[in-house]
Amino acid sequence: MSAAVREGARAGGLDVVTFGCRLNAFESEQVRACAAADGLSDAVIFNTCAVTGEAVRQARQAIRRARRERPDARLIVTGCAAQIDPEMFARMPEVDRVLGNDFKVQSGAYAEEERVRVNGRVSPRETARHLIDGLRDHSRAWVEVQNGCDHRCTFCVIPFGRGDSRSAAAGEVVGQVRRLVEGGVNEVVLTGVDLTSWGGDLPGAPSLGNLVGRILKLVPGLRRLRLSSIDAAEIDAELLRCLADEERLAPHLHLSLQHGDDLILKRMKRRHKRDDAIRLVRQVRTLRPDVAFGADLIAGFPTESEAAFRNTLALVEDCELSFLHVFPFSPRPATAAARMPQLPREIVKTRAERLRRLGAAALAAHLERQVGRTVDALLERGARARAPDFTEISVRDAARPGDIIPVRITGHDGRRATGVPVSATPASSSP
Repeated sequence: MSAAVREGARAGGLDVVTFGCRLNAFESEQVRACAAADGLSDAVIFNTCAVTGEAVRQARQAIRRARRERPDARLIVTGCAAQIDPEMFARMPEVDRVLGNDFKVQSGAYAEEERVRVNGRVSPRETARHLIDGLRDHSRAWVEVQNGCDHRCTFCVIPFGRGDSRSAAAGEVVGQVRRLVEGGVNEVVLTGVDLTSWGGDLPGAPSLGNLVGRILKLVPGLRRLRLSSIDAAEIDAELLRCLADEERLAPHLHLSLQHGDDLILKRMKRRHKRDDAIRLVRQVRTLRPDVAFGADLIAGFPTESEAAFRNTLALVEDCELSFLHVFPFSPRPATAAARMPQLPREIVKTRAERLRRLGAAALAAHLERQVGRTVDALLERGARARAPDFTEISVRDAARPGDIIPVRITGHDGRRATGVPVSATPASSSP
């Protein structure tokens, strides 16, 4: 899960407004291409997210604002929230069309006039048709290798919006990564809804570690491979070996942990326990001492006691987490958790804020540990860079986005590190 990522609409022309995860941002580029190919011009397409009620609220608010700003444009709603609750968007007078996830990257879908076109269940069609085109920004490229999810966590609506898990074939993924590298990309990020389930539906059921190993072996020109969010219950032995042996695999894992209390994890229908997460983190850290961990954590899950919540707070320290994505629990339609005894919203919000404050302190401590290090940082736009372990760095005198250069970390402001390229650092201050 992730916070909303939005792209504003400009007056006239074809625009896509994106909410939710990086996967949605990836698919929005394909939505734009499909809509343009269908001849859509004066229109705004909203690629929605359904992870939280707040994401849905933001989408509805953006739709109303777009209608005020662009009264003559066609407003089309697609994405997970549209797939799960098309009637809600269809009832909005501002909306012209609603398209489900099966159709949002389908040729010809934007040339049709049917007001609501949504399958009752996302079809597990062929997986490689649109999964591996690759989304390239100014600094890195994202390759979607998996979509959907076979698990049914009690708080999550994503399987209703994305369907069952399906994987892009390894050969096609390797070929796409090779083309990106030949085009000048230095860092590639593998992404998916349930990334660690990649391969389960392919012949021989290869593991994600197998895919990572093949990419690193067959594309020697790739300087850095990064993984998006992964499930702690599905990390395989081959992936651990790659972390230990392959410097080009970024030493950063963002774990879908969700909670630190075993009873709540059971009620969430997660497949790991608290000690499993701690054991995994310690194992990875032994194999790769420079690794940094992030995690998704939910505060205020139904029936969560103060003691259970404290177990989540303690997990941040027990796992030495550096990057937190904190979500106040949001009951989602048709999920089991929505039918459980709910906590008062004020308690949910307060606990989420406590967890965020702890996350800010953990990040500051992580940044303090980086001061004095020299890292090979990937330059981004806006005088920003990312270390291999995902530490964000403000860099002055930087080169062009997409380059990987040595940067010496000189300090931090509690939110990101500050640094200078090594070539701009006096020789006497080198480590």
